[in-house]
Amino acid sequence: MTSKVMDLIYWKDMERTGMVLTGLVVGLLSLFQLSIITVVSTLSLAVMCFTISVRIYYKLLHVLQLGDGVNPFQSYLELDISLSGEEAQHYMQKAFVLSCSAVDTLRNLIFVGNLFNSLKFLLLMYLVTFLGNLCNGLTLLIIGVIAVFSVPLFYTRHQDKVDSCFVAVQARIDNIKDFFYRLAQGGGPPPDPTPGGAKPKAH
Repeated sequence: MTSKVMDLIYWKDMERTGMVLTGLVVGLLSLFQLSIITVVSTLSLAVMCFTISVRIYYKLLHVLQLGDGVNPFQSYLELDISLSGEEAQHYMQKAFVLSCSAVDTLRNLIFVGNLFNSLKFLLLMYLVTFLGNLCNGLTLLIIGVIAVFSVPLFYTRHQDKVDSCFVAVQARIDNIKDFFYRLAQGGGPPPDPTPGGAKPKAH
């Protein structure tokens, strides 16, 4: 019985997730043909028409003594989204620290604080130019939205295979990074992992 209830809850959550994903994708696809102002205003009008219609419907039920007249969106109105002074200050400090860290990282990359990291950043920007020729930012945003909703589900179903692939890819990346690091250091052999290095055998 418990498994059936859990399965029912799971499929209801999946249905809600699918509805949210569909709405987001439709809204983003609309931006290809319409301006963002038109899309936002149209979506706002659609939502307002729905909420006002439902509110009037419940009012009519109350007038006809078929309902209690409670706002059907009362649970959303009672959600506590306020922040205390300490919480707001904490989030502001966190955002400020992250911003300073990002600026510091970009400064080190642009002004070649580390030659190897700057070369990697240069290669990344070069690859991004090819990505920009293939698609625009809106396409990437749509792909990102779809990935946010679909990747966790795919991972839960194929977790073992995905983890093994990640381990193999990480090993390959480590080998490539080690190769470029040794190349930047002069192309010498990889360092001996044994403490003190290899020692000659005594004859």
